[in-house]
Amino acid sequence: MKFERKHAVLLLAVATWNVISFGNFAKNLYGAYEAGEERATGYWVAHSVLIVVNMAIAAALGSLGWKALRSARDA
Repeated sequence: MKFERKHAVLLLAVATWNVISFGNFAKNLYGAYEAGEERATGYWVAHSVLIVVNMAIAAALGSLGWKALRSARDA
């Protein structure tokens, strides 16, 4: 499959959305932790893992989208 500019833009948009939404989620989660919200340890671990995995997905999609954008521009 050949990536076109529209594919690159979509990948970059999804990566940006992941960073913004999960960045906000991380900020809120940290705020709840600092406020002393009582939750089970599993809650904090599970949500932290969710944030890390989604940031890794955003990095992968952003990298792929950037490469596709450069490839489409060179073609």
